[in-house]
Amino acid sequence: MTEEIHKGLAGVVADHTAVSKVNPESNSLLYRGYPVQQLAAELAFEEVALLLWNGELPDAAQKEEFRAFERSHRALDPRVKSAIDLLPLDCHPMDVGRTAVSVLGANHPLSEDSSPEAELTKAKELFAAFPAVVAYDQRRRRQLQLVEPREDLDYSQNFLWMTFGEEAPEEVVDAFRVSMVLYAEHSFNASTFTARVVTSTLADLHSAVTAAIGALKGPLHGGANEAVMHTFEEIGINPAETREDAAARAKAWMEQALAEKRKVMGFGHRVYKSGDSRVPTMKQALDAMVDYYGRGELMGLYDGLEAAMGEAKNILPNLDYPAGPTYHLMGFDTEMFTPLFIAARITGWTAHIAEQRANNALIRPLSAYNGPEERHL
Repeated sequence: MTEEIHKGLAGVVADHTAVSKVNPESNSLLYRGYPVQQLAAELAFEEVALLLWNGELPDAAQKEEFRAFERSHRALDPRVKSAIDLLPLDCHPMDVGRTAVSVLGANHPLSEDSSPEAELTKAKELFAAFPAVVAYDQRRRRQLQLVEPREDLDYSQNFLWMTFGEEAPEEVVDAFRVSMVLYAEHSFNASTFTARVVTSTLADLHSAVTAAIGALKGPLHGGANEAVMHTFEEIGINPAETREDAAARAKAWMEQALAEKRKVMGFGHRVYKSGDSRVPTMKQALDAMVDYYGRGELMGLYDGLEAAMGEAKNILPNLDYPAGPTYHLMGFDTEMFTPLFIAARITGWTAHIAEQRANNALIRPLSAYNGPEERHL
């Protein structure tokens, strides 16, 4: 009998989840039943985090309690800073994020406590602490000093403050908030499934998140927002160029790339058949950044690549396509884009870790052996 192989687990339903789904009728990504575009339009990222963890939107008291908790856990742990300082400046920032989470876990007093209360505490603390890791890593690579957090700023405002050392304009804060909400969760993607596999062994939360970061580092999963900017840079970014001229150059570049059968990141998605439902919301955020900074040539590059891919392959952009240039305009270094993904996805990962632990079964699939038959020395 020949076993049926589902390469990459394609089409395999591994478990139930109540955290998120893509609704095929509306083509909307739903967090706990709410369309993500509505959440991004209306709520602070902190509220969305509570929704993912608790299953319901927070009331006023819950929001205030978490607001105080999150703001009191933002500072970069000195032990984490020391570990980061030991890492080379030319290592990928994802290595820094992975190391930081491991150090936080090794030093956490509740590391081996897997009760629901302890898990939620660790998830909230990691949510609050990780922005300082990303901010400090970008600053040290630019030979700049650590910026301490401020408790008078919300999550998005403070993230940008610690990274750039100045208060960000409202338009930038809002675009950043939108990106965090859109990146927060996406069902059984590779990194989330990795976190659930590790959790299924009864390993601790920080081990599961560290493993998820390792999965997210792979360019087939989490590196596409970086790759988009590398594409823009290969085509050439000229702020003096008109939007129309930039679009024409980008279109020609894409046509040649497709003729050479090159893989161009930022397009297509394994789950969405009618386009990534998160793209229109993120595209609005990018439009706002382009207007704010007066950088029409970036939108020209965006338009040209999108048009050429659509005409040649009928493949639509995914979330990473508008997110990359949005982060670029905010001032983030390209290599920091995927660590920003970590900061957002900590919410989804830890919601899935809690769900896995609450109804656990060791995840251990079978394999179909295709090596030599039994043989002897």
